[in-house]
Amino acid sequence: MTTLSPRLAAIVDALPLRPGMRVLEIGGAPGAAAKAVCERIAPGGHILVIDRSAKGVALVERNAAAEIAAGLLGVRHVAAEDFALEPGEPPFDLAFAVRVGALDGRHPEAGVLARERVRAALVPGGRLLIDGGDPLREID
Repeated sequence: MTTLSPRLAAIVDALPLRPGMRVLEIGGAPGAAAKAVCERIAPGGHILVIDRSAKGVALVERNAAAEIAAGLLGVRHVAAEDFALEPGEPPFDLAFAVRVGALDGRHPEAGVLARERVRAALVPGGRLLIDGGDPLREID
């Protein structure tokens, strides 16, 4: 069982997760939330963590090595505003972000691009949830 801060635990608990889901976490370093999500989407689920920081990606790779080896978790070095599905990669059921400036209003121009990129990577009806609600809020 992954140990999370009370705030992060509340966020993960609020995510509408179920086994078999494909989840995208934006800005997920150091990987604590992603590891907790793995526990809720197994069997058959997958979470992809994207982070604009190479250091952050390395942290996720180190902290979630077992989940990566099991095929539950992937990590990619890319900013949200540059993210795109790879050829043949299935879309995601759900995306979430915690403290990501491009999505929480701190970087509005990057936010427009990031929302477009994330929307394009979601299944029809897929949801994007970010912190700042109680504890999450959905953004279009």
